[in-house]
Amino acid sequence: MDEFNSRKTMNLRKRSIYLLPNLFTTGALFSGFYAIVQAMNGKFEFAAIAIFIAMVLDALDGRVARLTHTESEFGAQYDSLSDMVSFGVAPSLVVYEWALKGMGKWGWFAAFIYCAATALRLARFNTNIEVVDKRYFQGLPSPAAAALIAGFVWVMHDYEITGEDVRWYAGGLTIFAGLSMVSNLPFYSFKDFNMRKSVPFIVIFLIALFFILISSYPPGVLFALFMCYAVSGPVMWVWRRKSKSPPIA
Repeated sequence: MDEFNSRKTMNLRKRSIYLLPNLFTTGALFSGFYAIVQAMNGKFEFAAIAIFIAMVLDALDGRVARLTHTESEFGAQYDSLSDMVSFGVAPSLVVYEWALKGMGKWGWFAAFIYCAATALRLARFNTNIEVVDKRYFQGLPSPAAAALIAGFVWVMHDYEITGEDVRWYAGGLTIFAGLSMVSNLPFYSFKDFNMRKSVPFIVIFLIALFFILISSYPPGVLFALFMCYAVSGPVMWVWRRKSKSPPIA
């Protein structure tokens, strides 16, 4: 009887561990849904913050799955669907409600370009996962694109600038983020960064400085960070083209 109870407890524990990464995915999905609801209620700061929370939870679910050895095809598909809501539908609706609604058909056209680009980006990632160089993403990752939109909305809201005042900038940024996702531009993935290896003291100092900067002014620092990351793709592409071109005689 004791052996049966022990085996039952182990099975329940194993099942709980298996559910753990999917709970993080569900949390990310809820954050994306919450962002949509807050945007519909005109609370755009809360909507932007919710998208960033979804990013954190999305980053954790895969790591938790690998640490607990609970990766599964179900988890991968569920994560992709969650990403579509949190980083595709939510940012496009947030920026549409905030700034693009007054632009008429051009507004929803820009929002749809972003939403469709996210779907294409996720589909390409799922089909090319074993093909591409893991050191680089092919196109801007959807969480980074969502952070670009959410960060812009958050910064403008913090400075009390309405979406109506910057609607054309918002539309341009939305289209830029969407096209960057479906491009072939290389973006560094940071997947070859091993946390278990020893690093110089300066790296620890820079990480601490990074968190201090974020805590000093979260919307501005986060937006600047992801804007730099979005620009890094075109810069790296140009640098590669120049390095491959033959020298002029």
